Amino acid sequence: MCEGVVWAVCMSKEKGTVKEDVGEALLVEGLGLVGDAHAGFMHRQVSLLALEDIEKMQEKLPDLKAGSFAENITVKGFNTECLSVGDRLQVGEALLEVTQIGKECHSKCEIYRITGDCIMPKKGIFCAVIKGGKIKKGDRVKKLPTKDKINK
Repeated sequence: MCEGVVWAVCMSKEKGTVKEDVGEALLVEGLGLVGDAHAGFMHRQVSLLALEDIEKMQEKLPDLKAGSFAENITVKGFNTECLSVGDRLQVGEALLEVTQIGKECHSKCEIYRITGDCIMPKKGIFCAVIKGGKIKKGDRVKKLPTKDKINK
């Protein structure tokens, strides 16, 4: 289903560290999550990951939690496989556009070294902030119909 809820809103002050669930945050158009080390004027301003994918990895490493993969938004009940580059998502007050699915890991993270696997290269969803606003745990996440995409 291409609809779910925000399970966690995560950020960190430094790149390369696990993000902590802060419960709510402000997304700024063209920038990302205010206060997060990965915010910036690029195409990967915000990252999403499904809670269900994290739970599968917990079978190998039980201490994993929201933010362990450095994702900004952990979603629950949302099938991220329904997304394509260019799709738009309503997340709380904000509007996001999918810019990339998965990413190349140049150096294997600690999770990969322990479990032999990492989900971000296959499951990570990266977005640009099209319209800013507050997001918080419990907010609805919904893929917008294709006709709502704005041609650039």
